Amino acid sequence: MQKRKLGNSGLEVSAIGLGCMGMSFGYGPAKDTKEMISLIHAAVDQGVTFFDTAEVYGPYTNEELVGEALEPFKGKVVIATKFGFNFQDGKQTGLNSRPENIRRVAEESMKRLRIDVIDLFYQHRVDPNVPIEDVAGTVKDLIQEGKVKHFGLSEAGAQTIRRAHAVQPVTALQSEYSLWTRQHEKEIIPTIEELGIGLVAYSPLGKGFLTGKIDESTKFAEGDIRNILPRYTEEARVANKTLLDLLDQFAERHNATNAQIALAWVLAQKPWIVPIPGTTKLHRLTENNGAAAIQLMADELQEIKAATAQIDIVGTRYTEQMEKSTGL
Repeated sequence: MQKRKLGNSGLEVSAIGLGCMGMSFGYGPAKDTKEMISLIHAAVDQGVTFFDTAEVYGPYTNEELVGEALEPFKGKVVIATKFGFNFQDGKQTGLNSRPENIRRVAEESMKRLRIDVIDLFYQHRVDPNVPIEDVAGTVKDLIQEGKVKHFGLSEAGAQTIRRAHAVQPVTALQSEYSLWTRQHEKEIIPTIEELGIGLVAYSPLGKGFLTGKIDESTKFAEGDIRNILPRYTEEARVANKTLLDLLDQFAERHNATNAQIALAWVLAQKPWIVPIPGTTKLHRLTENNGAAAIQLMADELQEIKAATAQIDIVGTRYTEQMEKSTGL
């Protein structure tokens, strides 16, 4: 597995990371702990050094899983986690990036992750009730205290990124980015490129749609977030097949899978972008990691650009309410 540096920070991680959320949360019932630990160990064996979790995933159970799985590899892998929510009775009840909450989360996340310092600590969603300068200043203090190494933001706007970066350099922005979620290309990506900030692309496979394994007849488990996403209505799934047809063409050309082409496309956009596809299956993990060896040529990237410009994606990525508050 090749390595990449997230912007100018010097933080080096595997070119493809592993999003661990779905092992515990978001896509139906939590998976078997022993099986998921085995999967995380397989990822390490395949060269993955970058693992993503958050306190809200569960809540808490995903951090505990990741902590148990990666304890034998302490110092050899990079673990990213996130703060920014309130909880009541085991459920997320809104945003909270107040300094005292950030500090509390840092201490509790370190215990669950079985680590002495958090490699990359993201604000999970921008909190309109707390100035971003206060958030950045609190993480800056945690860095100076040796409890955090790098500061990150998630789904933040360009001006918020600039204001935070002026207080404490931002190492990475984690935001959704894939062939069918590209709104960040207009303003966000140019901003972080200017500032030397890396992009960690979550849902680079469109929550599974870009693999080509989901069609209008696919049924999702109870509790699976896709049951309520506008892009996952039956009508949207039918309409969005045009994008899958495009991926099919390039997959055949490269003797690869749709998923591998979708990930290779993300990797080809900038050398400081790191996708973090999630999976709970070993064969999918191996398939995803194989994308790092696929190189799309400049003319192919131009071909994809021209083709996707003619494709209108049907359905928004989240509901309006989720856009404001979701940690998924």
